[in-house]
Amino acid sequence: MSLKETIKPISYVKTHTAELVHQINHTRQAAIVTQNGEPRAVVQDIETFEQTRRALLLLKLAAQGEAEIRGGRAVDQASALATIEARLRRA
Repeated sequence: MSLKETIKPISYVKTHTAELVHQINHTRQAAIVTQNGEPRAVVQDIETFEQTRRALLLLKLAAQGEAEIRGGRAVDQASALATIEARLRRA
């Protein structure tokens, strides 16, 4: 399906909601909803939404980790394991 086919005016969404939802769930391709000729919203199936959300969270964690490394707040694996083992012995 081409990008052009996924662009729908809001009037189409209002009158064909069930059909559009079925199409989105079947093709797993999001629909862009326009209002007055301008893109205003994206409608996508829940599974794709959740996959995208998980991917973004992982990217955020990776970016935070890189920032910590650049900021000198990282420790090597051996030091981290030694710290954990010491804490476990004290517990």
